[in-house]
Amino acid sequence: MLLEGFGTLLWLLNLAMLVLAVIALFLSATAREDAYRAADKQTKKFWLIILGVTVAVNLFVPMLFLQIAGLVATIVFMVDVRPAVHAISGGGGGRPGGGSSSDGPYGPYNGGR
Repeated sequence: MLLEGFGTLLWLLNLAMLVLAVIALFLSATAREDAYRAADKQTKKFWLIILGVTVAVNLFVPMLFLQIAGLVATIVFMVDVRPAVHAISGGGGGRPGGGSSSDGPYGPYNGGR
């Protein structure tokens, strides 16, 4: 029974790594090429290859070491590259026009100072 639970846990971890890699691959594919260069990151082609290999490894090669290496690459993309590329592409803080919540129609509001 314990062994079955451990197998289920490993299967769920594998599924989570696959889902995260697919999401990262999609986000990498939908970002603009020039944003990678402007953010001083590796090229879009580089990240598409790395994340594509990660998805393939998670799907077809059940070797935990390779899956963990792919997970590290996915985490680096999600934590470092994607926010930088997203900021360059005009995605500032979740607001449609970018900027901060204290920005007015003509720039930042400073309270009359």
